[in-house]
Amino acid sequence: MQHSLIGIGLAAAALPAGDVALNRSPDDSSRHHVSAAGSQATLVGSSDYFTGSVRIEPVWSADEQLTASGAWVSFEAGARSAWHTHPAGQRLVVMSGIGLVQEWGKPVREIHPGDVVICPPGIKHWHGAAATAAMTHLAVTGVLDGKNVEWLEQVSDEQYNEAR
Repeated sequence: MQHSLIGIGLAAAALPAGDVALNRSPDDSSRHHVSAAGSQATLVGSSDYFTGSVRIEPVWSADEQLTASGAWVSFEAGARSAWHTHPAGQRLVVMSGIGLVQEWGKPVREIHPGDVVICPPGIKHWHGAAATAAMTHLAVTGVLDGKNVEWLEQVSDEQYNEAR
């Protein structure tokens, strides 16, 4: 099931201004490459951009061949992102748990494993876990002019609790 709603940049979640450098390695551009699982450091979601406990595990960085980064983002029960937008859009694939997403001006939606959330460029939204369950998603986030996210204000408890 696809929802035309939301997304979050994993690599962006770790960077204060949402800037993402493209990895450029001309010597490696034509080679098949395997990155070992867990080879990149896990990051803690900053309280500037998240409420509650959030863990970010980068999977790949954007580069010249694929201008999108990928990361696993795990939200503990009740944790959520701040409102934000993506200049090049984002896709979320829910892997486990129960999550919530909301596009500005629209109702909160519940998401489940296998759901794909599509967030078009420039759409203000937030996402996170349900109040009583954790949630993990794979975030694939496009990069435009070196940026993948613009962080906005925190989601209030009142906005988050609309889903109950």
